[in-house]
Amino acid sequence: MNIMERDQGQAKLRYLDGEYEILVPGGHVVCAVTGIQIPLDALRYWSVDLQEAYANPDVATKRAQEKGLVPK
Repeated sequence: MNIMERDQGQAKLRYLDGEYEILVPGGHVVCAVTGIQIPLDALRYWSVDLQEAYANPDVATKRAQEKGLVPK
């Protein structure tokens, strides 16, 4: 394992429209719903309003519906 393969801990991000800002460097974030670790290079789904990351689009949609951000 080289240094690029080693997990560098949990990152802290500020989620923006179409991008994010790294507040604390790390190798992953945690899905707010499932608890799954998401490598930063695989992070595609998050909520700007809730400032949460999601493992996949189904989880993101379900969370948005629960919070009333989109219709059910």
